[in-house]
Amino acid sequence: MTNFIFSADSHIREPYDLFTKAMPEHLKQYAINAIKNDNYIDNRIGETVCMRIPMDWGKDGSQVTDERYGSNNLDLRKIDMEKDGIDAELLFPSLGLINYLIEDAEAELISARAYNDWLFEHVKEHLETFVPAAIIPVRDLNNALAELKRIDEMGYTTAMLPVVPCDGIPRYNEAVWDPIFAYAEEKKIPLIMHTGTGKVDIRAARGPGGALINYTRQMEDGTNAIMYLVGGGVLDRHPGAKVVFAECGASWLVGLGERMDEVYEGHSHFIKPKLSRMPSQIVREQIVCAFQNDRNCVVNREAMGLETMIWASDYPHKEGTFPHSKEVVEKLFDGVEISEQEKAAILGGTAAKLFRLSNSKLKAA
Repeated sequence: MTNFIFSADSHIREPYDLFTKAMPEHLKQYAINAIKNDNYIDNRIGETVCMRIPMDWGKDGSQVTDERYGSNNLDLRKIDMEKDGIDAELLFPSLGLINYLIEDAEAELISARAYNDWLFEHVKEHLETFVPAAIIPVRDLNNALAELKRIDEMGYTTAMLPVVPCDGIPRYNEAVWDPIFAYAEEKKIPLIMHTGTGKVDIRAARGPGGALINYTRQMEDGTNAIMYLVGGGVLDRHPGAKVVFAECGASWLVGLGERMDEVYEGHSHFIKPKLSRMPSQIVREQIVCAFQNDRNCVVNREAMGLETMIWASDYPHKEGTFPHSKEVVEKLFDGVEISEQEKAAILGGTAAKLFRLSNSKLKAA
């Protein structure tokens, strides 16, 4: 049986001048831009450096080796995908990941719309292969709902929210998010929170072990967002809404649900609002995690719930699985007693259903 492989976390590189061209003169200080030097690309808002990326994290070119040549060029990207055994991908931004750090609501909306318009135009002839993820602005939740409706009408099937809302933006336990989740529920649009988006200090730990600590703790942003969404009742009020967490791992999800159950029952006198379902049931039914190497979630899939886990490669990032995705996938299931149907769900079936992907290879898988 040939499995259909869907990467639920991959990135596209936008044109470096996309956001500066879109921003009106009076808001230029909020324009996302990138400056190259010898070793890094500095991703900036105005002149403020928000993220520093090594120069060799992905590039376009005329040949395909172990380098990542399809960061923007879709034809070259498809060559890399075929080499790596990937049939379809969910596309996140690169520069646009810092959109949630824009402090002006008008500028944030203009920037998000510019990206969403560009991305859909870029992939509209390749929707059998690529699922674009729209950026939803959040500085003004009226803008958020309006843009969610607009991208839905365009043909998007999924949209991003920040994993950690910045200062001044309501936390996910507040009822003001209900219209966003109600619309997403009605239209079956999964809302995605990618690690590192919003008020996230990716270099919080310094000194010995800093890199290990910082990259490992990224899952904490996912666990915190889930606790807010569950504890505040937003998900319980919208039981058809789905929230996807990308690049946070997955196997911790079952333990988080169990811990919230323990607290919900043990401290019930203090718990408000009361929920119609136990926290672990809400998690099992409404949360999905994209993972790369997290073998324990596969082993523990019955406790987690099969539909809570979807596989991802993180192309073209160097910490991703390219060009060894086939080997990574094989190791995930090595020695695990698992049916072919379960494998197919984890590797692509669940994601394809979630993002409403239509691909001829799905029928042949």
